[in-house]
Amino acid sequence: MQYPEFAEFRTGSKVDPVYAKATKNVVKCDDNKTPIELINEGFQKINSDLANSILDAVKGCSYLFFEQLVVDLLLAMGYGGSRKEAGSITKKGSDEGIDGIINEDRLGLDVIYVQAKKWNNKVSRPDIQRFAGAIHGKRAKKGIFITTSEFTNEAHQYTRNIESKIILIDGKRLAELMIEFGVGVTITDSYVLKTFDSDYFQDV
Repeated sequence: MQYPEFAEFRTGSKVDPVYAKATKNVVKCDDNKTPIELINEGFQKINSDLANSILDAVKGCSYLFFEQLVVDLLLAMGYGGSRKEAGSITKKGSDEGIDGIINEDRLGLDVIYVQAKKWNNKVSRPDIQRFAGAIHGKRAKKGIFITTSEFTNEAHQYTRNIESKIILIDGKRLAELMIEFGVGVTITDSYVLKTFDSDYFQDV
């Protein structure tokens, strides 16, 4: 009945468009599922819709903003510790295929190089090869390649066969990480689920 056309067919009368819009995203209840299962389903649906909105917004931002967003996310995930100055984006024209740098320690002895590509087309193996070459040129062994699109199977396979450790993060995973670590999102509601404490009533 959440679909206006079907409701009109069943009842023989027009459905209020305001009601139809309000019930469009209502999750159907299943009597065979527990309240916790229904809550989890609703939570996953909300996060899925939020991730899609985030990815659309990221795709619409500037390249410079996207590169800074990537660095902000990695710092929020704990890379570089609690120091805000641990991460930075590189200057255009002198980046040599590197968009961002994360210093994992204060002296810069352990460095992660970042490539950020706001693309629609899939990232292929040659793209990862060039990034691996840029990392090698820095005498480093750690890299993170983040894109708003996806990676080809060949790109994934290449990272598994090289000495350098390169992590690939596609658009879907990027949005999920932004939600998880609170980048570009804000908390609107918070709920606490409580359960019966049988230990409290042991001596009753």
